[in-house]
Amino acid sequence: MPDQSAILSPIQLILNELHRRLKDNHEGEVATYIPELGKADPNWFGICLVTADGTVYEAGDTAQTFTIQSISKPLNYGIALEDKGQPGVLKKIWMEPSGEAFNSISLQPGTGRPLNPMINAGAIATTGLVEGDTTAEKIRRIVDVFSLYAGRPLEIDETVYRSESETGHRNRAIGHMLRNFDILNEDPTPTLEAYFMQCSVLANCRDLAVMAATLSNGGVNPLTGQRAVAGEYVENILSVMGSCGMYDAAGAWIYQVGIPAKSGVAGGILAVLPGQLGIGVFSPRLDAQGNSVRGIAVCRELSQKFNLHLFNAAHQARSVIRTISSSAEVGSKRIRSAGEQALLQKQGSRIRHLHFQGELQFTTAERVVRETLREAEQADHLLLNFKHVPVIDHVAADLLARLAVTLLAGGRTLTLTGGSSLGKLELAFRGALPPDCWSRVEFIPDYELALETIENRIVAQSSSPGWGSRLLEPEECELLADLGAEATRILRGLLKPHVFAAGERIIEAGSTDRILYFILRGSADVWIEPPDQPRLRVASFSAGTALGELSLLDASPRSASVVAHTRVECVALSAAAFESLEKDHPAISASILRNLALTLARRLRKANIEITAAHSA
Repeated sequence: MPDQSAILSPIQLILNELHRRLKDNHEGEVATYIPELGKADPNWFGICLVTADGTVYEAGDTAQTFTIQSISKPLNYGIALEDKGQPGVLKKIWMEPSGEAFNSISLQPGTGRPLNPMINAGAIATTGLVEGDTTAEKIRRIVDVFSLYAGRPLEIDETVYRSESETGHRNRAIGHMLRNFDILNEDPTPTLEAYFMQCSVLANCRDLAVMAATLSNGGVNPLTGQRAVAGEYVENILSVMGSCGMYDAAGAWIYQVGIPAKSGVAGGILAVLPGQLGIGVFSPRLDAQGNSVRGIAVCRELSQKFNLHLFNAAHQARSVIRTISSSAEVGSKRIRSAGEQALLQKQGSRIRHLHFQGELQFTTAERVVRETLREAEQADHLLLNFKHVPVIDHVAADLLARLAVTLLAGGRTLTLTGGSSLGKLELAFRGALPPDCWSRVEFIPDYELALETIENRIVAQSSSPGWGSRLLEPEECELLADLGAEATRILRGLLKPHVFAAGERIIEAGSTDRILYFILRGSADVWIEPPDQPRLRVASFSAGTALGELSLLDASPRSASVVAHTRVECVALSAAAFESLEKDHPAISASILRNLALTLARRLRKANIEITAAHSA
């Protein structure tokens, strides 16, 4: 039996490995210009990734709190946009990169406007635009909104606030300069104190990732469903993050990493891939630009490994999950005996079918991985159908190969089917799977054949030795079951044996012969041949089933051809023989017709279940 314990996502395993490797990077120094920041443990290190629909992956010290510092700036910019509107904000703060350090005094000549809201001058001006006449009123609004972003109540570190307030002489000078240019219209002190407080809000790495995912999700927190900022302003926030968020390293950042981001001197980085995910990283060691050394390394590696660059984002107009079902709900086109069908109905719930659609890149592949792992909790075998997936990039192929390693290690088996990308997946699998795993994974391009192969395996594993090769007795066929010994003896006298070689036609489309065949060994396929189109396999029959049963009721020409898939040994009952049976032994013919009605009803019920399953997903 497969291991039913929790299976780690390959994405989680990648974060674990990234954390393990980068924690040995001891480059950079902890910030000390604010005395309280210098007390941080330089070895703290956390990574968190949250998808736009709320799935959380985290590794390391993700619960360790620290002050948000300059990461507050884009969030506060959104508050100012809500409170004053875009024209009111742009009148006071411009949106051009300064190319200078975060604490530079970069004002637009003539207007005195700070060049952007990410440098301290712009951030202080932004806080001045937040509603409230007093420090308390401003900071209450700011903390309330930050808490909506994080999905939990946040607090201010009073010790860090006092340290910032006591040593923030340059920021005080900036505040008075802004007052001189009427960027701040009142005494700058309440605004400055609120600014020092907003930078001293305590958060953790997970909070940063949730905040980022909230921006990725159009301003709605994906964990709580609460809106943190009006959706119309999210693009403004992300624009200044993309162009100015990493200070004088912003150009290289957007070129190399390609994810709008904001750093803080306490060691945090918040990064947003619109519509897809948010990343939070925390590590206090900083580079010369004031950005977390490990944080930059994490974002760069995740961007490269998962192909997250903003300008590589694939368009995905609909859900990547097309349908999910099981072999108890959806079966192959093989017509099986009642016993086999009952067996598949009983055990089929452990065979889960996942059908995907659209292009697969990191974020869509993450959803595929997540849903597959969820289904694996209640499955022994997984059928993954890529028929409606036109493109699988190398990141998605790698994630799926890692997923396969995890699933196979947990005792599951896999079948992959459909689509033109199976070759790419098989190549990725061969690079990732140990040789001893290949007996439990199959690549079968044809979906129907994949279904049938899985069903055959279930039946074979649950049947007596020799299943599929044993020659059945006529009374083991479902239409002839439970007739009694005397009726069986009479019927045997009317049955004629036939043998068909593989590929030989048993029934010809358009023929009017009225013969009912009972398959005792082997299998046969039903084909239709539409005009000017390739022939189409619409069903198959296995031992114990009957071919051409409607000929007992109807003299119409045959609507399809039946061809032996393997060597077929069968017995035949002609319409003339059945008519004599009706005349001489009406009870026997009535029993056969009753069995036929039950068989057709069972097939109709199965078809209804499959149609319902297909339309309910």
